[in-house]
Amino acid sequence: MMRLLVSTLFAVLLVGGASAGERAPAQRGHGQPYEIIGSQVWDVPDPASGRDYQVFVQLPASYEKEPARRYPVLYVTDADYAFPVLRQVGRRLGSSVQEFILVGVSYAVGEEGMPSRRRDYTPTVNGAEGAPAEAVHGGGAAHAAYLRDQVLPFVASRFRTDETQRLFLGHSYGALLGTQILLSEPSLFAGYVLGSPSYWFDQHVMERMEQASAATLKDMPAKVYFYIGEYEAKRVGDPRYLQDDDMVEDARRMERTLRSRGYPSLVMRLDVLNDEDHLSIAPRGFTLGLRYLLPGKSAP
Repeated sequence: MMRLLVSTLFAVLLVGGASAGERAPAQRGHGQPYEIIGSQVWDVPDPASGRDYQVFVQLPASYEKEPARRYPVLYVTDADYAFPVLRQVGRRLGSSVQEFILVGVSYAVGEEGMPSRRRDYTPTVNGAEGAPAEAVHGGGAAHAAYLRDQVLPFVASRFRTDETQRLFLGHSYGALLGTQILLSEPSLFAGYVLGSPSYWFDQHVMERMEQASAATLKDMPAKVYFYIGEYEAKRVGDPRYLQDDDMVEDARRMERTLRSRGYPSLVMRLDVLNDEDHLSIAPRGFTLGLRYLLPGKSAP
């Protein structure tokens, strides 16, 4: 069922890199796990829930050479998959995007990815149709508080982040969490990439949350990029498309509604990407999202 599909997660061992002036290490060989050289892993527990999480950090190539410089910082959910992909996308884009500090937020240590993200990225306790009976949902607000109170201060205190360019990227349930933050505390991040957002969740509860937030919000000071795949629309009988939900129309409706509010500082763009579905779209969406939020000197 499409509501339960998630991006494939790749297990990757993350290690620290060489210090300034040292030769970058090669892979260890002899059948040992592949390493993301130059990255760092830090333990950042959540005292409110008692759960342990980790953050994965990749610093820009110029970080050690320019000690007075501060950098945009991009926080990404579903880090087991998204962190290594974004690291390579950023490197491949070169000067077409600004250099940035990449921070991936792990699933709860000791938990599988799906149970952790079901709980931490969703806004209400009402889960998806077909989810296991033991599945827990509705921890989005608590996880957003963990990001705000623990992860963001931890990263800002250890790395030269430009806090005026603090960015968020989430896909699917991760985009659901990002939207919840955008509606409840929009200035927590200056920019949001919301990819293939699962706005069908709990009978489109995010639309009701948007309506409630609009009653009190005077502005939404953020730059937001939505991406969604062509095949995430509903077309019964064509296996390339969804059969039970129309996520394309859901995303378009959210974008139209936010635009209709007239928030003076809100800037948005939504792209429906051809020949992509919920599982194939992420690398392409990541690329376009980086170009939108962090255009560089040679941006097209």
